[in-house]
Amino acid sequence: MSEPVRRFNPHEEPDQVPAGPGRPREREYRQKVIDAALRLIDAEKPVTINALVKESGVSRAAIYRRWSSVTLLIAEALDIGRPAYEVDVSGDPKEVMKNILFDRSDQAREAYTQRRFRKRVEIVMIDRDVQMAYWHKHVSKRRQAEAKALQSGIDRGLLRADLNIEAALDALNGIFYYQVITRGVSNYEPDVIARCEDAFDLVWRGMEA
Repeated sequence: MSEPVRRFNPHEEPDQVPAGPGRPREREYRQKVIDAALRLIDAEKPVTINALVKESGVSRAAIYRRWSSVTLLIAEALDIGRPAYEVDVSGDPKEVMKNILFDRSDQAREAYTQRRFRKRVEIVMIDRDVQMAYWHKHVSKRRQAEAKALQSGIDRGLLRADLNIEAALDALNGIFYYQVITRGVSNYEPDVIARCEDAFDLVWRGMEA
């Protein structure tokens, strides 16, 4: 029997069960399913509900109680290891943005490998539903912190009053995507980091008041 097709709705929210002290099974089940999804993704196998049930040992009903669609589940799995949504934006906006975009620590590298990044790009380019789910549920939330950093620069007279924040964020983030997707290099290579820093400074100068 074929599986039901569940299309992504950008206004749809996954079912959330409070993960308090009395919900250890909830946390355990969610982790098992996410880990199973990542194993399937890393093995380049289709992430279907049947595959998730088999790989995780969690029932179909239990999975759908936690995620209203497999699309949302995949989007959540692809974001594991990415930076947190909230950052301290009280400091110099340029340094805040550089800290967000240039986190090349060993911890960051281990948490989100280049292989995982490339796989994420591959999946979202093939499946637009996953792409939209990932954007609405994760990327757009992360950009809110970046937008706050730029807005603080505008409010303090450090950045142009007419700055289009969304366009500026596209330009700054696009620096890094171009390296991996178009040039085919790693963002962890010293010469690539240096080139990205030069590009960042170039864009930033155009944003300054």
